[in-house]
Amino acid sequence: MSLAAPYLLALLPLPLLLRWLCPAADQDRVALQVPEHLFPPDTAQAQAWHKGFPLTLAAAWLLLVVALSGPQVERMASAVPASGRDIILTLDLSGSMEKEDFLLDDQPVSRLEAVKRTAASFVASRTGDRIGLVIFGARAYVAAPPSFDVASVAQAIEEAQIGISGRGTAISDGLGLATRRLLTSEAPSRVIILLSDGVDTSGSVPAADAARLAASHGIRIYTIALGPEDLETQPASRDAVDVATLRAIAEAADGQMFRVRTTPDLDAVAEALDRLEPNPADRPPLRYWQPLWFWPGAGAALLLVLALLRGRAWRT
Repeated sequence: MSLAAPYLLALLPLPLLLRWLCPAADQDRVALQVPEHLFPPDTAQAQAWHKGFPLTLAAAWLLLVVALSGPQVERMASAVPASGRDIILTLDLSGSMEKEDFLLDDQPVSRLEAVKRTAASFVASRTGDRIGLVIFGARAYVAAPPSFDVASVAQAIEEAQIGISGRGTAISDGLGLATRRLLTSEAPSRVIILLSDGVDTSGSVPAADAARLAASHGIRIYTIALGPEDLETQPASRDAVDVATLRAIAEAADGQMFRVRTTPDLDAVAEALDRLEPNPADRPPLRYWQPLWFWPGAGAALLLVLALLRGRAWRT
């Protein structure tokens, strides 16, 4: 605890100083003297009140002076200030995301389940960023508009299901919708994170063109290529990811492509994104002073009022 204005403690001896400078009036000069037998004798309670009243006033004065000096305690703020960054996750929900070629806790899981765990955890940790979610299959939809409520966006990721947007892979439509959402944003930094495991089969324009459009508006794109196989090494594979297209998207929008074949790769991507786009939750907590002047002030007032009420009751 500390005091905001400790110099005001110099007021503590003020009553003693006033008593010394302004002595009590001389009793011999009283104009009218009343015989003592006309007053009722003091009761024990009244005598106790007379003795305790100066102490009560002294305590009240002490508390009031302490209140004026501004007692305060240091607190740590858990709230994180806004980072000035808008991020939209663009999640592929095409039929190939059902393939179980990832391991989670030594158990085979689908690509979507692996992505859900990592993406939801990543989003939930981004307190201070404004996060949104776009999902796409054959069509693209906004599942969660950009919001500081990262918990609700993480929940939207966990509730995403394959089939609700068709089973195609409209990468360019997903990028276009995410770009459109960020066009009206006034954030200094605007980012799209694209997670896909397939080839752009349903888009209305080439995905690289959609990325160049986003880049022309100052939007950066990171792409995450999901799946153990890719068209560069397995061109005949049905569920191979088009790494070349995802790399071109990232390069066109001043971003970076991440190749993900396993669940640990997904975790590494989340850590890499935290380094590229610093997590505001990693900032040190804010320190501030919480004033406590109300409590001694209220205590002094209460003591004074109680003293006066008790004195009045006993004297009557």
